[in-house]
Amino acid sequence: MGSRVELFEQIRRDREREGLSIRALAERHRVHRRAVRQALAAALPPPRRRPEGRPAPKLGPYRPLIDEWLAADREAPRKQRHTSKRIWQRLRAEYRAEVAETTVRDYVRRRRRELGEPVDAFVPQLHLPGVEAEVDWGEAEALIAGQRLRVGIFLMRACYSGAAFVIAFERQTQQAFLEAHVEAFRFFGGVFELVRYDNLRSAVKQVLRGRRRVETDRFVALRSHYLYESTFTLTGQSGRAREGRRRERGGALPPLAPRAGAQGRFARRAQRDARRRVWARARAADHRPIRDGRRGARA
Repeated sequence: MGSRVELFEQIRRDREREGLSIRALAERHRVHRRAVRQALAAALPPPRRRPEGRPAPKLGPYRPLIDEWLAADREAPRKQRHTSKRIWQRLRAEYRAEVAETTVRDYVRRRRRELGEPVDAFVPQLHLPGVEAEVDWGEAEALIAGQRLRVGIFLMRACYSGAAFVIAFERQTQQAFLEAHVEAFRFFGGVFELVRYDNLRSAVKQVLRGRRRVETDRFVALRSHYLYESTFTLTGQSGRAREGRRRERGGALPPLAPRAGAQGRFARRAQRDARRRVWARARAADHRPIRDGRRGARA
């Protein structure tokens, strides 16, 4: 079927050449008589009316709360700000809100545009099961024993399933960075063939042109022990692991117990996260790597 402009042209042509009535033209072209009258009146169809947005009554009581969170995000560190999905999750978990995620996402997008914030766009990626993972190593603010402190957060995310392992440290040292790898591989039950990193000081001594890096000796020794490949993002780019770390922080200051309690909380969340279903997949994706955690062994 052609465009509406072409339909109008054919109606006008049949009227001019055959002198058909409005009823006959409507029956021939299978349109309403109103459309025939529009075609005879002008060669161009009238502009379509844009549907007015529905009021979304279920979201109504929570709009001031969402606005409050978005306003607080403007003062928060950039990496700890809410995503629209995190806002939806908090509404459901903390306020028992029966509201669709798309409704929340549309409202958050509109409010951010009104606040003058840039809107991000993403391109989906495809990965094989158990082959690739991403690592992010950064800082977050937390309440520990009533004190506001900065802690180191390590996150390893399986690229295929999206399952994530998270662990916190009092300091962001290289020793903690290496120890986190050991715990992550133990959690996943194996070693990924390829792990992607940002340009972390714990792994990189110098950034060269493109993806070339001068790596630290201890990081190279870790990689040699587990026999996996590593790659680094281009300067100014970041992967989905950083988004996962932002989800763990949740945009708000999480109250944490001393280290043992904090790690237990992260472990429970990681187990729940591993059971979730990923969009467009028929089941909860298996996050296990294709190699086990022993040196050089194959599963």
